Amino acid sequence: MSTSPEVDRRKTGSKHHLICDGNGTPFQVVTTAANVDDVTQTLTLVDAVPPVAGRVGHPRKRPDALLGDKGYDSEPNRRELCKRGIVPVISRRGHPGIHGLAKLRYVVEQTFALLHQFKRLAVRWERRLDLHDAFVSLGGRLICWRRLKKATT
Repeated sequence: MSTSPEVDRRKTGSKHHLICDGNGTPFQVVTTAANVDDVTQTLTLVDAVPPVAGRVGHPRKRPDALLGDKGYDSEPNRRELCKRGIVPVISRRGHPGIHGLAKLRYVVEQTFALLHQFKRLAVRWERRLDLHDAFVSLGGRLICWRRLKKATT
């Protein structure tokens, strides 16, 4: 989980928050104002993950663990994630980072790069959030479709 880094806290604008799997397949993208703190979107993203079909039985709804940088460090969020059965792997503020987390965060940054290759998403032109969210959703679906197409050929 991460946010788009091309924003300044003092300026108007918007940024994307995203949750993806270990392969970089985007599950959910949320657009917020540029000055919204990252930690406020953690539970929103986790709760918005759609069920993932797989083995016979109930589809999985929750991930086993959630990786995040120091921007997502919060005791209330850690407690809520544990209540949901998710292990929070989030660096604590004021402490050295988790060894190897940067290598795992590369997957999220790569997903942002793929999403922002669509020019309409790199710079928000739509005034209406619902239109922008539709384009973001379409971009995520195109990323998934391209990966499926690549895997089947």
